[in-house]
Amino acid sequence: MEQKPFKLVSNYKPTGDQPTAIAKLQEGLQAGARHQTLLGATGTGKTFTMANIIAKMNRPTLILAHNKTLAAQLCSEFQSYFPENAISYFVSYYDYYQPEAYLPTTDTYIEKDASINEEIEKFRHAATHNLLTRRDTLIVASVSCIYGLGSVSDYEALAIHLKRGQPFQRDRLLRLLTDIQYRRSSIEFKQGMFHVLGDTVEIFPPSGDTVIRIELPFDEIETIQEVDSFTGELLKELDDVTIFPAAHNVTTREKIEGAVEMIKKDLAIREKELYDAGEIAKAERIRQRTDYDLEMLMETGYTTGIENYVRYLGNREPGQPPETLLDYFPDDFLLFVDESHISIPQIGGMHEGNLSRKRTLVEYGFRLPSALDNRPLTFKEFEERVHQAVYVSATPSKYEYANTPKDRFAEQIIRPTGLIDPLVTIHPKKHQIDHILEEIQKTIKSGERALLTTLTKKSAEDLTKFLQDAELKVRYLHSDIETLERIEILRQLRTGDIDIIVGINLLREGLDLPEVSYIAILDADKPGFLRSRDALIQTIGRAARNINGHVVLYADSETDAMKQAMAETERRRKIQQDYNTKHGITPKTIIKAIKDIAEEHTKMQLKNVRKYDASKMPKDEKKRLLEELENQMALAAENLEFEKAADLRDEIELLRRELK
Repeated sequence: MEQKPFKLVSNYKPTGDQPTAIAKLQEGLQAGARHQTLLGATGTGKTFTMANIIAKMNRPTLILAHNKTLAAQLCSEFQSYFPENAISYFVSYYDYYQPEAYLPTTDTYIEKDASINEEIEKFRHAATHNLLTRRDTLIVASVSCIYGLGSVSDYEALAIHLKRGQPFQRDRLLRLLTDIQYRRSSIEFKQGMFHVLGDTVEIFPPSGDTVIRIELPFDEIETIQEVDSFTGELLKELDDVTIFPAAHNVTTREKIEGAVEMIKKDLAIREKELYDAGEIAKAERIRQRTDYDLEMLMETGYTTGIENYVRYLGNREPGQPPETLLDYFPDDFLLFVDESHISIPQIGGMHEGNLSRKRTLVEYGFRLPSALDNRPLTFKEFEERVHQAVYVSATPSKYEYANTPKDRFAEQIIRPTGLIDPLVTIHPKKHQIDHILEEIQKTIKSGERALLTTLTKKSAEDLTKFLQDAELKVRYLHSDIETLERIEILRQLRTGDIDIIVGINLLREGLDLPEVSYIAILDADKPGFLRSRDALIQTIGRAARNINGHVVLYADSETDAMKQAMAETERRRKIQQDYNTKHGITPKTIIKAIKDIAEEHTKMQLKNVRKYDASKMPKDEKKRLLEELENQMALAAENLEFEKAADLRDEIELLRRELK
């Protein structure tokens, strides 16, 4: 396994209280501390702090984010910090997913339906490939990483190791590739396929954009080359290569046969239970469905819903935890949980929601009890697999406080730019619209932007209509807005095509909008999650990247949540002001190029697409390129990378014109 160290590349040095936080967390990790917390205010460079710790510790690292958007942003940042290391992205590969379910009240069976994003699947394979071949691996993942991924030992044991000069029959290589679920190419040639021309075999691994070309004249491996998948251009000569399986749920023929025997035994037991209980229809149903799955398994090595039989294929006991991405990591890996106040509860809630649906399927004869073992980890099982964790949040929750010793909290309040937390004031609801209009006019006059947060979609739409009637450039943003349109709205806010966004909860964490200086929080005194202490602090933080940042809470009373949020904001402001005075720092608004959000991620994904002139490509290659770009645009859209999606959209349009 490659032992290359993490090499941090940055024009910046740790400043403010970053050096103290880095030293404290590093010392804790070296001392074996299991739980630590980085309490960092918005905009204080928490990602840079994490990068410095990773570079100093030099251990495989998992960064856990609570959604794909944050995961993509973090991945982009870490790729820029560690350009020479293996930085991977691991999120759910479903563009659309309807799980199998049964609704007893209406006697409705819903068949599983899913659409897999091949680009994300490639990133997932790259993540596991890197973990098994390199120590300098950092993976940014969503909480989907706690779902079953297939046996690590099978995945590693079934990999094909090839070396130049090694005796190897071509037909044997083809059989081995088929065994690990590679498909022979007929017309198209993409990830997870192989192509044969005489004594030359080309393999397209699922983890990348390049092809491995192997020449085997006289039953000996003469050359191993890495070539461009579109042009066939030679990229480099290799002495050896490891071909990992084309799927994570891969197993041997012997294991399938053994699993089928165990499934038959459990089917007989379950069928008898249902007959004895007088549930004849359910007994017949489980027999028919399972017999069909067994026939498919024996014939093809695969069946729809194979995940419901992973316990047998992995030879695990009932109730035994599934193997997940965490099992691919070595024991000494580091875990950083970003926005831990959201991510930790999300991990805890995954198991129960999945269990309820599966129980119904088992009870009504749609699945064997083994389906219950196709599940995410319980929170306890997750904890058992994590030996050292750092929780990162501006508003840590009960779990962080309960598990982190007081001396293992590292506070990061000072911003490298000298910016202080925004001023927070309260304004009564009476005449609030007049006050909002006045604040908006001042904000626009200063060349800055405004965010208005409401509690409901209806109020967001009504307020937007009112402001549009006042001839203001405003759009609303909530879950009914299509992803691509959402991307365009955010882009327009940053470029100045619109001045105001009215939203609900979509802008609370993650998106950096330094142009925003005024935030209005309507109904700030209403009880509920969106107006809790932590939610208010996070929303207030959206204005912390602008020197003129200020937040107005529109309320007729002062709730405990408002008091606590304002007190914490004021505490941080004092620390920041004192630091600026002591060091003679003049705060400056963050200047962030609009392309920064997606630039590094775009470079990574398009490095093999933009290096040649598409106008000179054959028509068939152009079609393949078009499909590739459309997949990447869909991924960018899913991750709210609006600059990248717009760039890809323009490229697709140009390519379509050429094809016409």
